[in-house]
Amino acid sequence: MTEVRVRFPPSPTGYLHIGGARTALMNWLYARKTGGKLILRIEDTDAERSTRESIDGILDGLTWLGLDWDEGPYFQTDFAADHLAAADRLLQSGHAYKCFCTKEELDRKRQALLAAKQDIRYDGTCRELTPEQIAAKEQQGLPFVVRFKVPRQSGTVAYDDRVLGRIERRYDDIEDFVIVRSNGKPLYLLCNVVDDIRDRISHVIRGQDHMSNTTRQVLLYEALGAPVPVFVHMPLTLDQQKRKISKRSHGEIVAVQFYRDHGFIPWALCNFLILLGWNPGTEQEIFSREELIEAFSLERIGKVNSVFNYRKDDPKFFTDPKAISINAHYLHTMPIEELGQLVKQDFQAQGLWDDAYDQDRRDWYLSTLDLIRGRFHTTKDFATMGRAYFADDYTIEQKPLKKNILKHPDLRTWLPMLAQRFAALDTFDQQSAETAARELAAELGVKPGIIINGMRTVLTGQLAGPGMFDILVALGRDRVIDRLKNIDGLYTTSEA
Repeated sequence: MTEVRVRFPPSPTGYLHIGGARTALMNWLYARKTGGKLILRIEDTDAERSTRESIDGILDGLTWLGLDWDEGPYFQTDFAADHLAAADRLLQSGHAYKCFCTKEELDRKRQALLAAKQDIRYDGTCRELTPEQIAAKEQQGLPFVVRFKVPRQSGTVAYDDRVLGRIERRYDDIEDFVIVRSNGKPLYLLCNVVDDIRDRISHVIRGQDHMSNTTRQVLLYEALGAPVPVFVHMPLTLDQQKRKISKRSHGEIVAVQFYRDHGFIPWALCNFLILLGWNPGTEQEIFSREELIEAFSLERIGKVNSVFNYRKDDPKFFTDPKAISINAHYLHTMPIEELGQLVKQDFQAQGLWDDAYDQDRRDWYLSTLDLIRGRFHTTKDFATMGRAYFADDYTIEQKPLKKNILKHPDLRTWLPMLAQRFAALDTFDQQSAETAARELAAELGVKPGIIINGMRTVLTGQLAGPGMFDILVALGRDRVIDRLKNIDGLYTTSEA
């Protein structure tokens, strides 16, 4: 195989989680780095758990992340005939056989092996049945599974893993494994191999949790006369307790949609995910798409499992600190027009959007986002911590309220006085507003900080933020005056 062809084959039994997204990202990067193809294949053979909702969630998650695919999506159930045809070929070539052992018989043998403290494995009872014996059992209508006939010889089955090196397993340690159930449905092991052969997959890039299947799959490739792909087994993503990240165990905190809905920038999440199990060999952690494609190599995938430090108990910093930090970096540095589109989506969902922000107030909208984004971590922060710039129904946080307002009851009079001075200014800009504020403080014999910090709390509800006089200009004279004149309500509410 000269063309690189990789695949991402999710099972549609739930949302796309960050472990699956990382696998998709690794495959996408390798395809883009080599000029190869990424095939999306939905492995939907688990009919009881596969849902259309999950399929849509996977497609939406990949699209949101910007991980486009070149072929597919193909659906595994559409190729059931191929899987059964492969099983039949293995039967005809003598690489597989029909096993008529009943569940009760297998359970008895299993218990006996347990009692004898021996390895639990199939003993090959049906391995050497004659054609006449098989025909007699079929005539009786006895159910059977199809088992792969593992070679009974000395030596090992081996493959070279691009991450872990040479992997070998003794033939003696591999039991004759089932490839078709008694209900006629082929198992994942067989389906996966047949699909990879049909799709001409050159590299299988997946987590180390699949390694238990790999030697058996190598046997299937060889028995079907197909070239064995290059295997690349990535380290796993674990939680703080060193448990594998999974949909069932960790809930929505590991869902890609969770990060979309909590204000993450798509590529920022990709940038974070690639650092879970891969490193560039330098100190660089922030990569553009182009930079990461250029830097990516299979050789830089690590051998050691990575840890995802999610934090469910913190509503502000709700996930891995590095993920938050990387997202904040993109939020602070991305083109303001691009950020404006992302925030627009949040504002529309919150009922904060004004069509004027796309028309005559476009420049104000973008300049205000640029002014306030420096302390924010997600796009959701604009509608919460930045709400005072776009609406009048904003929250005054308790810490600045107590420190900057309630501690200084005279502000109840002083800030309305300042509002009058702002109203009298010929020009309302940073310099004139600052001069007016400092002159009032001097006349009152108080530190300017008391006036300035009080203003910040009343006008934004926050303890910190951009320069105070930049805030005044962004809010506009009328809104500033109105808020400063109505400070009395803050004391009244607190007294009540």
